[in-house]
Amino acid sequence: MRTREGFCDRINKDTMFDEKREETVKSPQEAKGIPVEITMETVLKQQGSTERHLFEEMGKLIYMNDSHYIRYEETYDQQTVPVTVKLAADGVVSLIRRGDTTTRLRFDADEWTQTNYHLPQGILPIRVSTTQLEVSYYDQPFSGKVAVNYSLYVREEKLGDYQLRLNFTT
Repeated sequence: MRTREGFCDRINKDTMFDEKREETVKSPQEAKGIPVEITMETVLKQQGSTERHLFEEMGKLIYMNDSHYIRYEETYDQQTVPVTVKLAADGVVSLIRRGDTTTRLRFDADEWTQTNYHLPQGILPIRVSTTQLEVSYYDQPFSGKVAVNYSLYVREEKLGDYQLRLNFTT
């Protein structure tokens, strides 16, 4: 079942509207990012085994070009990996991780997406099937929840099933 939930417009009191340019002008604080508490949980099911990862980090929430960007660093095995989650106004969610490998995943409840997984050995084309996509925003304090269930495929071979749960609070 594919669902999309509560993707609403956010009215930000720190945002000003310039009628001449008809675009949103951000306050200095919003342009740099608002501090945000982040909890990211991922579950990977591959070849009969299950792995869980939980990250509780501080990051930044930036609103730009009708999208919310959540930026933070995941820390594990004494390494930090920069992560960006983009919550687009059309309901599409993108995840970018830049470590030893670069991962760019795009989740769309309405269609399969394609990406390239960058490995030291080369580029591996991957298809993403999003089976659940829910995004919700809340006010006072501004916060949100993202739930994504998806499967990854190389050619016709299924690599595994995955879950991503993101909670953020300003």
